[in-house]
Amino acid sequence: MAQTRTELARGLFAPLGPTYDRYATLLSFAQDPRWRRFLVSRLRVGADDTVVDVACGTGAVVRELVRRTGCSAVGVDQSPEMLAEARRRLGETTRVRLVEATAEQLPFEDASFDGLTAAYLLRYLDDLPAGLSELARVLRPGATAALLDFGVPPGPLPRAAWNLWVDVGLPTLGRAISPGWHEVGRFLGGSIREFDDRWTVRRLVDALGEAGFEDVRARRLSLGGCTVLWGRRA
Repeated sequence: MAQTRTELARGLFAPLGPTYDRYATLLSFAQDPRWRRFLVSRLRVGADDTVVDVACGTGAVVRELVRRTGCSAVGVDQSPEMLAEARRRLGETTRVRLVEATAEQLPFEDASFDGLTAAYLLRYLDDLPAGLSELARVLRPGATAALLDFGVPPGPLPRAAWNLWVDVGLPTLGRAISPGWHEVGRFLGGSIREFDDRWTVRRLVDALGEAGFEDVRARRLSLGGCTVLWGRRA
């Protein structure tokens, strides 16, 4: 049977936990931490609130949420390897709980959270509209979800530079790092292009509205190499 997008993501990234944050920063020209900070800034939460971070990986967004807002956080990821790395990085804290689960079947009651974040999740949802509806389900009315993923720059010159980087630079540098990063470097360009073709920013905004969000907004960062979308649970 063909791999689902969810299974593909787990197979690609599960072995990379110990080096993920370092090389995600390097391979994005130090933009990845900036994108994550902007993602967190879309939420208006405080010490009395609980935010769920879906596809939390090594816990980078969770750490930024707690540091910036003082909220409690629940990190969810399908990969026990990534969760183990998140546990190591987060240390002992009563403000964070980590849960192994998939984004398509979140093990929480309706309206459980005061905010939601997800970085690099959208491309790996096997059924994106159903996945967005599941994210909406666990948010209380009025709570904000903020989502981040790679994009293809729309301008001709940035797009040409981006094409060169993802087609040549990423695979070459990935090979120099490790076999696992080489596979990621070979995979990302096609994955991002395919998603960008199927799900334009306008279509993603509409899909969020159909999933139960209102006042949905989008912003391209780094000349379009990243897109952040956010909206309130209706």
